[in-house]
Amino acid sequence: MEISHSVYNLIIFVLAIYVGYHVVWTVTPALHTPLMAVTNAISAIIVVGAMLAAALTTGTVGKVMGTLAVVLAAVNIFGGFLVTKRMLEMFKKKEKKVSKGESA
Repeated sequence: MEISHSVYNLIIFVLAIYVGYHVVWTVTPALHTPLMAVTNAISAIIVVGAMLAAALTTGTVGKVMGTLAVVLAAVNIFGGFLVTKRMLEMFKKKEKKVSKGESA
């Protein structure tokens, strides 16, 4: 009895969700900012893998799941860059405002 490629891809998808969930929730909040760039790089690799999975799958369900993985990983990458940018802006020094009556 041979198992379908779609079943293998579904198992890999579920395991990736499980591992990803546990990896993200075990990181301390202080490390989220430095690790965001690494996470974006990993998500880029996931996009490539998802494209391959979607292209090589023969079933419709596999193609839909692969396409969904591509979309979710792309959203994760763009969202990660936006969050990183906002967090880095928090650490910039703010300039003091000089009122009109004071001389600099």
